[in-house]
Amino acid sequence: MLVNVSYTNKDITRKIDDQVGKPFTLKERWALDGIGSPKLIITETSIEIRNLLILDINRDTCNIELRPKGIIVRFRSLLETFALVIPYYKLSLYKGEASVYSIYRDHHFIKVESDTKAVQKFFKKILGYKADTTPTAIEDL
Repeated sequence: MLVNVSYTNKDITRKIDDQVGKPFTLKERWALDGIGSPKLIITETSIEIRNLLILDINRDTCNIELRPKGIIVRFRSLLETFALVIPYYKLSLYKGEASVYSIYRDHHFIKVESDTKAVQKFFKKILGYKADTTPTAIEDL
């Protein structure tokens, strides 16, 4: 779900909370050693997201917020903030080239550079938390 989150809207906030859960409490954030990513440089996106990003001349960056049932990828274009809301069951992460991670949800995708150890550590945290919260498959029983 790609939404504009620049302004407080209770309907959009409720939809986001339904898909990826409410934000972690402060105690849970400490236990997870942080829930936000460093600034990520966007290298490639799907057409719908690209159409939003080409509206301004700033460098395309984003950040990722970890939630109990998914992640939120936030990026800015002009003076608006947009969020790509991805529940864990629709999240696909790929490490393609040497330093590029790809984040997929249905027909939306964002590819980001992972040139630092902090970025790589954060993506490992996402994969670990996804594995912990995903229910056991029937084939595994």
